[in-house]
Amino acid sequence: MLMTSPRTGSDLALVTGATGYIGGRLVPRLLAAGYRVRVFVRNPGKLRDVPWVDEVEVVEGDLGDPVSLRTATAGVDVLYYLVHSMGAKGDFESTERSSAHNVAAAAAAADVSRIVYLGGLHPDTPTLSKHLGSRREVGTILMASGVPTIALQAGVIIGSGSTSFEMIRHLTEVLPYMPAPGWVRNHIQPIAVRDVLYYLVAAAALPRELNRSFDIGGPDVLRYGQMMNGYAVEAGLKQRPIASVPVFAPRLAAHWVNVVTPIPRSLAVPIIESLQYDCVALEQDIRDLVPDPEGGLTGYRASVRLALGKERAGEVETSWQNSSVMDAPSDPIPSDPEWAGHTVFTDVKHRRADAPVDELWKVIEGIGGDNGWYSLPVAWAARGLLDKFIGGVGLRRGRRNPDRLQVGEALDFWRVETLERGTLLRLRAEMKLPGLAWLELRCEPDGSTGSMYHQRAVFFPKGLGGRLYWIAILPFHGIIFTSMATKITAKAARNARAVASAATPAALAGSVAE
Repeated sequence: MLMTSPRTGSDLALVTGATGYIGGRLVPRLLAAGYRVRVFVRNPGKLRDVPWVDEVEVVEGDLGDPVSLRTATAGVDVLYYLVHSMGAKGDFESTERSSAHNVAAAAAAADVSRIVYLGGLHPDTPTLSKHLGSRREVGTILMASGVPTIALQAGVIIGSGSTSFEMIRHLTEVLPYMPAPGWVRNHIQPIAVRDVLYYLVAAAALPRELNRSFDIGGPDVLRYGQMMNGYAVEAGLKQRPIASVPVFAPRLAAHWVNVVTPIPRSLAVPIIESLQYDCVALEQDIRDLVPDPEGGLTGYRASVRLALGKERAGEVETSWQNSSVMDAPSDPIPSDPEWAGHTVFTDVKHRRADAPVDELWKVIEGIGGDNGWYSLPVAWAARGLLDKFIGGVGLRRGRRNPDRLQVGEALDFWRVETLERGTLLRLRAEMKLPGLAWLELRCEPDGSTGSMYHQRAVFFPKGLGGRLYWIAILPFHGIIFTSMATKITAKAARNARAVASAATPAALAGSVAE
């Protein structure tokens, strides 16, 4: 068990599930609201790259271990229960039941003032799917703990990284036509991740005598098929024809989801089983106690736009690496699963150059135009002609200056997006493509006389066509990008040798004699 030193401040909030989708986004909001925050995690290493890790107290442990729970709950004012075992092997219902009892007992023994739990929206029926039934049972256990509990019951959460949203995203982008069981006609009340976080923070300050569940949902009630087509519109795709078939086989459907999307089957099964129910809010009592967020609750289409905003704007780095969870909870964060977020294809090459970094940079900044692209000029010319033929800009826009580039200028069928002279050149493709593409060239010193060259091609496919396009050009990429990296570093090495040769004593003596 690992425990770091706490921050000073006011009320102490304990967040279980801080490496999960909601927990990782809730922590910075609690900090911003003035709480001291303690996180309870099984693997602290998963927090290594999150931006707030140095601002919280970290307790290592497991919900199945009462000893570590006693340590974690000591001195806590409000406890957030954000853990679920969906996707775990074996009987996840028993695991969730046992974990809930352990947390309830530890919270009561530590005299915690409030538990806040995030469960799932479900109909008022005795029979539910295993996932929804377990979520309801956990809420019941916590509310019976003797610690005042607020159980927020949310529908499909919309934001990059949410399992349900990722399933909508990938199904819509991959399938131009969707044969689906009757559940595509069931009603769902999605909610934006930012609104879920807003309610979670507000729940900690609700009157202590409250011990009950609250349904929370966004302003739109939609069929699942409407959600898919709403995503399609916001992603710039054609709406998908959806045919309802009179068969409901959750495991067969989950296997299909696993084949056509990166969602693991272990997660797809409980989600699809839950889609057989209409999941809409049966009451809106929370709005009598918590005012709507500024600007109102976020509609479904607006939620999708927020999740896609940076990707569509072409902000490559923040789209899949360095998003700020304080400003954009709908963006990916480092602790999200690998399959979360927009599909991204990359081709990465690394080469060492026997040349100082300044010589390598000269070759990088001089790329394109009359200097060409250092690999298969016939292939580049053919791609430029094709682009011109289909209405694109073509290859021969050239460049203004043979040696120096500026941010924003055209470079053949690319645009200079980022330029850190001596270090980084990032080009955004302006050719006609079924998606968005970038080419990134970097260099850095490697020893006293050498340097390292890093080359990365990045492609965000648009729909099925984008994915097929990437597959079709993979054999050419293997030749073109490999040759490009090899020839750029070789060119830098030749230039370095020429400079060194010109600086020898014999060469200098000849220059003086002349």
